[in-house]
Amino acid sequence: MTYCVAICLQEGLVFLSDTRTNAGVDDIGTFRKMTLYQKSNDRIFTLLSSGNLAISQSVREIITQGTMFDGVNIWNATSCYDAAIVVGMAIRKVKERDEKSLLSAGIDFNCSFIFGGQIAGEKPRLFSIYSAGNFVESTLETCYFQIGEAKYGKPILDRVIKYKTPLDLATKVALISMDSTLKSNISVGLPLDLFVYPTNSFSKEKAITIDENNPYFSMIRDLWGQKLTEIVTSIQEPNWENDQQLLPILTLPKKLGPIPVIENEA
Repeated sequence: MTYCVAICLQEGLVFLSDTRTNAGVDDIGTFRKMTLYQKSNDRIFTLLSSGNLAISQSVREIITQGTMFDGVNIWNATSCYDAAIVVGMAIRKVKERDEKSLLSAGIDFNCSFIFGGQIAGEKPRLFSIYSAGNFVESTLETCYFQIGEAKYGKPILDRVIKYKTPLDLATKVALISMDSTLKSNISVGLPLDLFVYPTNSFSKEKAITIDENNPYFSMIRDLWGQKLTEIVTSIQEPNWENDQQLLPILTLPKKLGPIPVIENEA
C-alpha cells in the first residue's frame, strides 16, 4: 500500500511519501512514489503516486518522456493547471491501453496522484488527480491532499495545518502524520522521501530520503509517542463516585432512552 501527503502553503510546498509496496504479506517491495521534474529556474514539479504500481509507473514514464497532448507537455505548459491536465491525459492514455486487459484479469484500474509545483510567474499550486484523469486543486481552506492509507495521519493534519502554517512546522506535522501511519499500518514503510519547496526557490535542495537511522525522524517517533502518553495520562479519569462529574460526560441523550440491559439469571 502507500501513504503520501502534500501540503500547499503561503510559504511553499511539502511532499512526503513512503516507499513500500505489497501484493500480499509474501510480496513486499520498495519502490519510489515521488518523482521530481525541474527545468532551470522556470518550473519545478513533484508527482506522488498511489495504487497499482504498473499503472503508476506507466503514467510516470509517459510524463517523463515529454509526451505531447494537444502540443502540450509539462515542460512547455504555461500554467500548473495545464501541467496537471497533461498528467490527467497520461492517466487516460494508460487507461485506454490497459484497462480492458486488466478487467479481464479481474484487476481494477486503480491509481491516484498528487501533483504540484510552481511555474515562474505563478504561485505554487497543488492538485489531487484521480484514476479518471480529472482533478481538484487545493484551496486556502483545504490546503493538503493525501493518497493511500490516509486515515491514520489525518487527525494531526486537520488540527494543525492551515494555509499560513510556517513551512518548517508543516514539515514536522507531515512527518508526525507519517509516523502515525507507520505505527498503525504495516503496508506503509521506510524509507521515506521528503521534498520541501520554498516559494520561488526553484530548487530541489531540500529533497531527502529518510531511513530508520535518520536522527531527526527517530527523535520525532520517540518524542511523539512519549508526549501522547503524557497528555493522555494528564487528563483526569472518570470519577464514578461523583455523579455530577461523570454523568455530563457519559450519559446518552435523553431521546435515545436508556442503554438496553439483558440479564440471564439461569
